[in-house]
Amino acid sequence: MTVTNWNREPPPGFQGFREDLPVTVYCRHLPHWRQDGASYFVTFRLVDSLPQSKLHELEAIKREWAMRGGMGKTDCQSVLQNCESVLPRHIPRENWENFTRSLMVKVEAWLDEGMGECWMARPEIARMVMDSLHHFDNDQYELGCYVVMANHVHGIFRPLQPKTLPLEKTLQSRKRRTSREINAIVGRSGTLWEEESFDRIIRDEEHLYRCIQYIGRNPAKARLPSDRWHRWIRPSWQSFGWMFED
Repeated sequence: MTVTNWNREPPPGFQGFREDLPVTVYCRHLPHWRQDGASYFVTFRLVDSLPQSKLHELEAIKREWAMRGGMGKTDCQSVLQNCESVLPRHIPRENWENFTRSLMVKVEAWLDEGMGECWMARPEIARMVMDSLHHFDNDQYELGCYVVMANHVHGIFRPLQPKTLPLEKTLQSRKRRTSREINAIVGRSGTLWEEESFDRIIRDEEHLYRCIQYIGRNPAKARLPSDRWHRWIRPSWQSFGWMFED
């Protein structure tokens, strides 16, 4: 994307990545960086939005990347199962960030193909997800903007109690609540959301601008009709000139 209009005052409450503050990492299949006060670009998806063939392809990409980085078979398996054990010793943070970003580009292209049941294409279910996102806004987190697509959600979150309610905990809470409600509506049981979300710390105001425009343009990129997606941006951000520009 050509950046032409990001140079403005940051919106209220926004904090990008700070070199002077400590960073912690927790890891499952991918590393997740945490910094107190930071804002995050987040993607979470329905569990059936990627078929097994795509998941196998992702695992193969991770394995190949790890081997190119000089890891042995044991460390490669650690990357696939619990990357925390190898992250500090083998791979600079910048390399991990570039790799996870490239993975997410591939995943997002697949998500935009509209695979799976796409429950959120139903307006009443999309509204339920939106209401859930707003439920703890200004309490557990500050919600900057989001788009609810047919099988996934993009959003910008800033945890307000990062020590006791880190990002992953609040996201799991929202997923549990909507999972129960949606399963009841559609007459299904079992896992609805993929447990692990993609997230990354927003670096600065330019990165924030890119994230907002990506979120705003995702429906057009996926070529979805207007009744199959829903988006929102924080009014106080709009008053500072931060808005979707399509």
